[in-house]
Amino acid sequence: MNTIGEKVIRKNGSNIHIVQNRKFKTINIVAKFRAPLSRNTITKRALLPYILRQGTKSYPNEQALQLKLDHLYGAVLSIDGAKKGDNHIISFRLEVANENYISNESTVIDEAITLLNEVIFHPNEADGAFNSQIFNREKETLKQKINAIIDDKMAYANMRLIDEMCAGEAYETHVHGYEKDLIEMTAKNTYEYYQSMLQEDQLDIYIVGDFKEQMMIDKITAAIDKKSNPQLRNEQEEVTNQPSTIDEVIEEQNIQQAKLHLGYRTNCVFRDKNYPALQVFNGLFGGFPSSKLFINVREKNSLAYYAASRIESHKGLLLVFSGIAANDYEKAREIIELQMKAMKEGDFTEDELSETKDLIVNQLLETLDNPQGIIELLYQQVLGGQEITPEQLIEKIRKVTKEDVIQVASQIQEDTVYLLTSKKEEVHE
Repeated sequence: MNTIGEKVIRKNGSNIHIVQNRKFKTINIVAKFRAPLSRNTITKRALLPYILRQGTKSYPNEQALQLKLDHLYGAVLSIDGAKKGDNHIISFRLEVANENYISNESTVIDEAITLLNEVIFHPNEADGAFNSQIFNREKETLKQKINAIIDDKMAYANMRLIDEMCAGEAYETHVHGYEKDLIEMTAKNTYEYYQSMLQEDQLDIYIVGDFKEQMMIDKITAAIDKKSNPQLRNEQEEVTNQPSTIDEVIEEQNIQQAKLHLGYRTNCVFRDKNYPALQVFNGLFGGFPSSKLFINVREKNSLAYYAASRIESHKGLLLVFSGIAANDYEKAREIIELQMKAMKEGDFTEDELSETKDLIVNQLLETLDNPQGIIELLYQQVLGGQEITPEQLIEKIRKVTKEDVIQVASQIQEDTVYLLTSKKEEVHE
């Protein structure tokens, strides 16, 4: 396995992460703006990627911006927002051809960096406000996105589980924002918020590819000057409502397939020494088709159309998802909870442990075959406040023992059960 070398330089108000890798024919540049999750700002932050994708000062609409990208040998630009633990991150991603592989081209990287600078720092605005036509159109797009979540029953059930489980915590904040916030948002106050975001967010810039290191640093720092350099603390919000009883929430809608989602507190996050054991636990419990949930809930008992689990690495949550027949709720819940009990009792073989560790390692290695995957894995360290390279994480996964998994399982507490089911009169025996 090739070692992923990362050098971090703090300059011009940002942390510049240099990742040399000769296997890729492109240069990937990603700028990540991070702020604490907040109900007061989330809708503005959710709207910004929609607006910023629509053009800049020099390229004032989506078509002009795309033509410029096409001119840069089909460069690819994307902007999105995500919540990771109690953080909200807006990512600007630009993938551009490496000019070393293009004959008679020496300005592609310079032009690409200049374009990224313009996309971030010089959006399409006039008189201190976003373009009103673009703003109103994209506000409507976001409104439709917010309202459409109820049609995706799995996503809706997951959102509602988090609503109930994390009530009063920052993590309950909806990543797409809230429709009622859109009413008070204007092209001007959203632009003003964006300007404050550029100054106040922590900015990490990743450059992955084959390039001359100092030359790239010089180009990036010349083009992207953030001025201020806040360093956010990486403290997980203290959860005061540790589950003494399990909350059960049942919601009825006109649906065919019920959604049974369970939320657990793992009491373990990315920076903890037993985090690799938690990853292995999740693989055995519900992370793969060979896991207990898949085999016992779906295959053996035919109780679920799907059954799986995932961990939220920076919040300390384990989430279980299953799609079931409405009449099977009690039985499906019982069998899911029995799988957790089995894990805590060490009811899995050394062969299953070894196979699961191999699956996780292979997953990580596949992630490291992609520039964006490398960046996301490295950014985990920033979010978690823990320096652990992908190679070190893989080595720790390989060393996880059965006792380690049982130990991390013993800390896991069931918190909330959420059932989205059909209305009573629609349930057929």
